[in-house]
Amino acid sequence: MFSGIIEEVGTVVSMQERQDLLLWNGERGTGVELMVRVKVAHEGAYLGCSIAINGTCLTATSICGDCVAFGVAPETLRRTNLRNLKAGDKVNVERSMSLGSRNSGHFVQGHVDGTGAILSFEREKDSLWVKISAGPDILRDIVTKGYIAIDGTSLTVCEVDRINGWFSIMLISHTQNSVTLPLKKIGDHVNLEPDVLGKYAARSMSSFAERVNKIDSQLQQTRRMMFGFAVIAVALVIAIVRK
Repeated sequence: MFSGIIEEVGTVVSMQERQDLLLWNGERGTGVELMVRVKVAHEGAYLGCSIAINGTCLTATSICGDCVAFGVAPETLRRTNLRNLKAGDKVNVERSMSLGSRNSGHFVQGHVDGTGAILSFEREKDSLWVKISAGPDILRDIVTKGYIAIDGTSLTVCEVDRINGWFSIMLISHTQNSVTLPLKKIGDHVNLEPDVLGKYAARSMSSFAERVNKIDSQLQQTRRMMFGFAVIAVALVIAIVRK
């Protein structure tokens, strides 16, 4: 679990495919390894620890000096913008939270739902508006004044336009100088993870609505059956009276 408060901006050393990764059965497999040069996140890092890179929870597979390497699974490459990284790129870095630590952001799992493209940057005094596109499956979990992690940064949603498929956030000057978002260009993709509490609430409401609809459907079916029985009963009564 992470807080969305970026500890540092790291530098990608390499993003390469390796063919010598040891598998559980003793064989060697092919996979992607990401190596990042860090300063703060290096302190206390150990093999197997979790570190969020651009908001993606990754496992440290090797540590050498001020560089930490991570294995990147195929699903992670499909879901996130890590697939586009190359040597020299800047990335947001945050170590996982420890028990009892303060959370100045919100609960970030590091499980990216998908990516969105940057549509625009617009200054307002010392703050920066950023508009980002998102698919309907992600937008349904984004609410105005709710939380969202963008490349791992805990931010407050300012606007949501589900019809045109975008939402916006605003960066104060301090945040502008602490994360990678202002360094990106229009059209670049960022990792998106809506607030997990909001997602669970949405799923619960959806499940509740489905149950209500099912009950309503059953009631309507029962009403139709009762109406049918009533019609038959009336017909029988009329037939008996006529006799």
